[in-house]
Amino acid sequence: MVGPGGTFAAPWPPPGLDCWSVHVIATAGHVDHGKSTLVRHLTGTDPDRLVEEKARGLTIDLGFADLRLPSGAEVGIVDVPGHVRFLKNMLAGVGAVDACLFVVAASEGWKPQSSEHLAVLELLGHRHGLVVLTKVALVEPDLVHLAELEVAEHVAGTFLEGAEVVAVDVVAGRGLERLTAALERLVAATPTAVDQGRPRLWVDRSFAMRGSGTVVTGSLTGGTMEQGQRLVLEPGGVEVRVRELQSHGRTLTRADPGRRLAVNLLGVAHHDVGRGVALVRADQWHRTTFFDASLRVLDALDHEVTRRGAYLAYLGSGEHPVRLRVLGPEALWPGDQGLVRLWLPTALPLLPGDRYVLREAGRAETVGGGEVLDVAPVRPASKARPDRSIERVVAERGWVDARQLALLTGVSLSPTVGRWVVDPDALEATTAALRLQVAEAGPLGLDVGRLDERSRAVVAATPGLRVEEGRVRDDGGGREQAPLDLEGHPYLAALRAQPFTPPDPDGVDRAELRALERRGLVVESHDIFFATSAVEAAAGIVARLLEASPDGVSLSEVRVALGSSRKYTLPLLAHLDANGVTRRRADVRVAGPRLPPAGP
Repeated sequence: MVGPGGTFAAPWPPPGLDCWSVHVIATAGHVDHGKSTLVRHLTGTDPDRLVEEKARGLTIDLGFADLRLPSGAEVGIVDVPGHVRFLKNMLAGVGAVDACLFVVAASEGWKPQSSEHLAVLELLGHRHGLVVLTKVALVEPDLVHLAELEVAEHVAGTFLEGAEVVAVDVVAGRGLERLTAALERLVAATPTAVDQGRPRLWVDRSFAMRGSGTVVTGSLTGGTMEQGQRLVLEPGGVEVRVRELQSHGRTLTRADPGRRLAVNLLGVAHHDVGRGVALVRADQWHRTTFFDASLRVLDALDHEVTRRGAYLAYLGSGEHPVRLRVLGPEALWPGDQGLVRLWLPTALPLLPGDRYVLREAGRAETVGGGEVLDVAPVRPASKARPDRSIERVVAERGWVDARQLALLTGVSLSPTVGRWVVDPDALEATTAALRLQVAEAGPLGLDVGRLDERSRAVVAATPGLRVEEGRVRDDGGGREQAPLDLEGHPYLAALRAQPFTPPDPDGVDRAELRALERRGLVVESHDIFFATSAVEAAAGIVARLLEASPDGVSLSEVRVALGSSRKYTLPLLAHLDANGVTRRRADVRVAGPRLPPAGP
C-alpha cells in the first residue's frame, strides 16, 4: 500500500477511484511547538520517519501524511522542520501546497522562527491558512488569550490576518473536534488546483522499492499525470516512463493536479534523482539558466541587497546557488520592492508566476523573495524592466513563434502572421519595408525567392500584395492591375530577333526567366534559352527536311538549314527529341509521332 504523503509501500492496493476534492496543506511554525504531534493526531501517521528524528524528538526533514475529513475531502499534509538549521528542508516542502497550518505553542508564544516561517509563506504567495494554538492545557486561560492577541499582532498585514485561530491540546484532548471543523472550513475556502494541461512535479524525495525500482514523490501541479506517460526529469532531460501512480493509499491510472503523488519511474536510478528535480513533459517547458523576477526585501533585514553576496534561490523543492543583479538601482533596501536578474547553475523548467525565496548563505538569513517575471530575458540587465505582460514579451522580440511564446509565458495565443505572434510596430515596419522592396523592383515585381519566411508570411497576410509567376506585386490597395507584361520583356524580344543563335541571359533576373518559361514564351534546353516561336519554327524546318529525306537528316543538315551553329542546334534537337517531334536513330533524326506538317 502507499505510505504517508504518497510513498510506496508493498504490497500495492488494487486500483481505486478518487472523486473527492484534494488539497495539500503544510505545517509551519517554530521548533517544538507541536507540529508533528498535531499531524500524528490528525492522521494516525508519524511524519518523523528518520531514526535520528525519533531519537532526538526533532523534525529534521520533510514528513508526509494524509487524511480524509468527515466531508470526504482528502488532505495531504507536508510536515516541515521548525528548527532554523533545517530551514532549507522547510522551504522544499511549502512551495507547491494550497494552504498552511500555522502552529504556535501557547506555552511559549511567538518565536523568531515563527516570524521567518510566516515571511517565507508570504514570499511564496500563500493566501490560505489556519492558526493552531497548541499546548493550551499547560497555561492558564488568561495566558491563552494573551497568546491569541500576540498571534493576531504578528500576523496583522499578512495573509493570516483574520484567519481562524483554534486552541488545542493534543495530550489533554482539548479542541480537537473544533480543529477538524476548522480544517473543513479551510479546505472548503481554498481553491482546488487548476488543470492547465502542463503537469510539473517538483521531486522532494527519491528512493528505491524492491520489485518496483525508482519512486519519486512530490505535489503535482499544473496538469494531470497518467500511467504509461513518457516524461523527462529536469535538469538533465533524462527520459522516463511512468510505471505506476499512487496517492493517499490508492493506485491511480490518472492523477489530477493538487495532490501528493508517488510516481514509480522506469528509465532512471533513484540515486540519479535528487530533491529539486522536476518531472515534466518534454515539449511543454522552456529550460532557463537565468530569469528576471520581482524581489521584495524583508523589512527585518538590516542591510541593503546588492550583487555582492553568496545567494541561494529556493525554487520548487530545490536549493540553487545564484548570481544576482539588481535591475535599475544599485541596491534594494529593507522593505523595498524591486526587480532582479538571477543566474542559475543549471537549466530549470520555469514559468512566469513561479515563486521563489532568496537567502544569503554567508549570513544564513532570508533576504526576501518574489515572482518569476521573464524566463528568457532578451534585454541587457541595464535596460530590462520586466513584468508579467505578454505584450512586453512580444514587443521586446518583435516576432515570436506562437508555440515558443506558450513555452515562455504559459499562455497560448493565435498567430498574428504565419506561425508568429507579431508586435504591431514590428509588423508595420516589416510591411512598409516589403512594400518599398516591391515598388523598387519595378513592374515585373519582386522575386519571391529573395524573401525570408517572415516576409513571405507578411505577403500572404497583407491586402494588396499578391504573388504571380513567382513575383510579388502591389496592386495599390485593391485596384485591379494588368497581368505581368511578359510579352514585352526585352529578353524575349532579343530571343525572337535571333531565333537560332539566341543571346545568353546575362543580367536577366532568374525569376523572370522562370516566369517566361511558365507562361510558355521561352524554352530552356541544356542551359540555352530559345523563344517558343523559334522552337516551333525549327520543328517546321526539320519537318520539311524529313519530307525530302524520310530516312533521316543529320545534325549538320539541320544546322545549315537553321543558319546556326552546333552549340545551338544540339540543344534544339535534344528538345525536339524529348517532346516526340523527332527521334534519334544512330547519327540522324527521323520523324517522331508529334512531327508537325512541313513548313513552306
